Amino acid sequence: MSDLQIGLILLGVVLILIVLLFNWWQDRRIRQKMQEHFPEREQDPLMGSTPVATGRREPGFGLRDPVEELAADDPAEVDPTTEVVIDISFAQAVASAQLHSAIQSLHKAGSKPVRIFAEREGGGHRARLRPNEDYVSMQLSVLLANRSGPLTDIEWSHLWTMAQRLAERFDGVIEAPEQEDVMQRAKQLDELCAHLDAQVGLTLRLQGTQPVGDVTRALKEVGFLPYGHQLAWMADTGVPRFTALLDGVHAQDVQSAGVDRIDLLLDLPNSPADGQAFSRMASVGRDLAARLHAVLLDDQGRPVSDGTDHAIDKQLLDLYLRLEQAGFEAAAERTIRVFS
Repeated sequence: MSDLQIGLILLGVVLILIVLLFNWWQDRRIRQKMQEHFPEREQDPLMGSTPVATGRREPGFGLRDPVEELAADDPAEVDPTTEVVIDISFAQAVASAQLHSAIQSLHKAGSKPVRIFAEREGGGHRARLRPNEDYVSMQLSVLLANRSGPLTDIEWSHLWTMAQRLAERFDGVIEAPEQEDVMQRAKQLDELCAHLDAQVGLTLRLQGTQPVGDVTRALKEVGFLPYGHQLAWMADTGVPRFTALLDGVHAQDVQSAGVDRIDLLLDLPNSPADGQAFSRMASVGRDLAARLHAVLLDDQGRPVSDGTDHAIDKQLLDLYLRLEQAGFEAAAERTIRVFS
């Protein structure tokens, strides 16, 4: 190889090195400028507020984003089968504190309970008002019928008057069905429930007047538990199967120092469905009768015979099935509202 060829090769190598060095220098310059305008962050902008260094984040259980929690709907809502609604739309959103102050007395229309629902500004259905929210509309939902009978025109007028006051206070617009339609629906629901309602009672006739404390203690010893103002024999679900009344009233409402009878009451719509509903209560009644030296009587005042338990259980089970078929599952929230 001649000296000229070797020189040309060396010159080519030098030129390549110069180009590589120049590219490296240009790249370094560009990186410095980019860092000046876009400094590195500890957090990856695509991952929100989670630092890159924290690694993989596992899914959480029971944790909700505060914004999602704020907008989430409450599960309770109007029951169109058993309730009728007056809607009030506000001209401007109303603060929670103002609305709460205006509806404090809105619990009943006569003998019919009233439930209140509201729609939050920006979205969100509320079954109860929450602090620091604004509402664009609300609903007054009244029960069509209960054990006091169907909703009356006086009760409906009472609710309408309350709705008008709210609308006037917050410059709202009212929407509601015609009174005639409401009364018809109330009558139909009342007639349906009258054929499904049933209560079965047993009476323990004591031998003379017994101290309330002794009788209450005996009830608790056989398994009765406090439930509000009542003493109740509870199901596994925490709902009373049947309750005990002393001289016809709840245990905590007894005014006298002594009682001469105990009533056991099975309220079918408000007790969980049970294929041994009557025999279970009768068995407890017989145990109490032995403890208190009492006589166990049916609701006709006749001594309870052992042979009737199974036949009555079958009749009551048929009633439980009829309730369910009509849309009123025994001891369900809707059923308890209507059969009260």
